[in-house]
Amino acid sequence: MLATIGSAIGLFAATNIDDIVVLTVLFLASRCGSPRPWQIVAGQYLGFITLVVISVVAALGLTIVPDEWVGFLGLIPLGIGIWTLVRGLRRNGDDDDNKVTAVGLWGVAGITIANGADNISLYTPIFRTSTPGDVAIMIVVFLILVAVWCAAGRLIGTHKAVTETLERVEHWLVPVVFIGLGLFILIESGVIVRLVEVLA
Repeated sequence: MLATIGSAIGLFAATNIDDIVVLTVLFLASRCGSPRPWQIVAGQYLGFITLVVISVVAALGLTIVPDEWVGFLGLIPLGIGIWTLVRGLRRNGDDDDNKVTAVGLWGVAGITIANGADNISLYTPIFRTSTPGDVAIMIVVFLILVAVWCAAGRLIGTHKAVTETLERVEHWLVPVVFIGLGLFILIESGVIVRLVEVLA
């Protein structure tokens, strides 16, 4: 059991280290009203549980979305980033409004899912080769660590030194991070190349 818990901790950390950056940016933005902290936490859980369910279903031999097209999920953070950037440019004269993001509960969940292709690719074979009891233990550990990740993101994102440093660029930081994340997912997954090949 201890070996399973240790493996689950290592697996979670390896597949979710980039979520710390996203959570930090979200909690930084939450100081200005949107998204609210509860939306960040609930959205993170909703998105992560979705990833676990997809991994379990895939481990059972069923395919919900073909692996080669999962990269299209990168359109979610890309779209949110562009929308937030456009809103920021439209409200350029109002500093307070300029900091408000368009991300809510479903947006956070969508970003978590879009950023979770590596979760699915690693969880699926491990779930497939583990006993149901070990899978249950791993999932419980994962859910506990989601709370730890959210707490770490909030601690960093609301820390005085961090907020003071990022205050001047905060309204640009959120869209840039999400646009960058979306483009990274689309490019890294190779989905753009496959789409061009299909259309050619």
